[in-house]
Amino acid sequence: MLNVGRLWRVMATGFCFVMFGVGGLGIAGAAVPLLILIPGRHRRQYLTRELVHHSFRLHVALMRLTGAIGCVIHGREKLARGGLLILANHPSLIDVVMLMSLVHRPDCIVKAALWRNPFTWGPVSLTGFISNASGPELVEAGLASVRSGNNLIIFPEGTRTVPSHRSTFQRGAANIACRGDLAITPVIITCTETFLTKGQPWYKVPPRKPIFELTVLDDLPPSSQITGSDEPARHSRRLTEYLENYFYGEVEQHG
Repeated sequence: MLNVGRLWRVMATGFCFVMFGVGGLGIAGAAVPLLILIPGRHRRQYLTRELVHHSFRLHVALMRLTGAIGCVIHGREKLARGGLLILANHPSLIDVVMLMSLVHRPDCIVKAALWRNPFTWGPVSLTGFISNASGPELVEAGLASVRSGNNLIIFPEGTRTVPSHRSTFQRGAANIACRGDLAITPVIITCTETFLTKGQPWYKVPPRKPIFELTVLDDLPPSSQITGSDEPARHSRRLTEYLENYFYGEVEQHG
């Protein structure tokens, strides 16, 4: 029997993907006038990050309006600040879009391949997002971003998770938190259906509309209060282990 609702969501999801690409090309097209007319690299980055923020807000609204997804936010007011280190689990391809739609001056660590993609080159180059190919400089770049007032979004798992599979957290987020002794703003992302997970093509929509739920929890204290250690390597290792257990516990509770 034909599931009309599911067919509609396939078309709606495809349309949203097309519009995301068009938006990326639009921001890339804005690169030339911004580079010519706006003096100062930091000023250009600020304006482009705000452009990305508002563009992603529109895109999330489009996904909700077309019925491709539903979305519920808890604790949104906790993100109305600057200089946050935001850590989130990563069940879906659109997690970063939803998170950047909620914060001003967003920053994130992205794959180096995005600089070679015509749909993403504009946003990542003008915003000054941090490349994961930067090696040892990644920690300093992340710390500098937070201290300058940006809201740095990191997925400690490093990649989208496979449903019902527990991934080992990478140490990048913990290294940044430890280096600056920063508080952490955790966000738990759950979804009622399996949708846009790792290895799942966009047209494989679930039988029912996926409802995303983003829960912004209270800040975790500065990392030194969590681990009680000052030795850098041990400090980072202990914090990574703590975060992994903390996030998977919260995901299980909320999901």
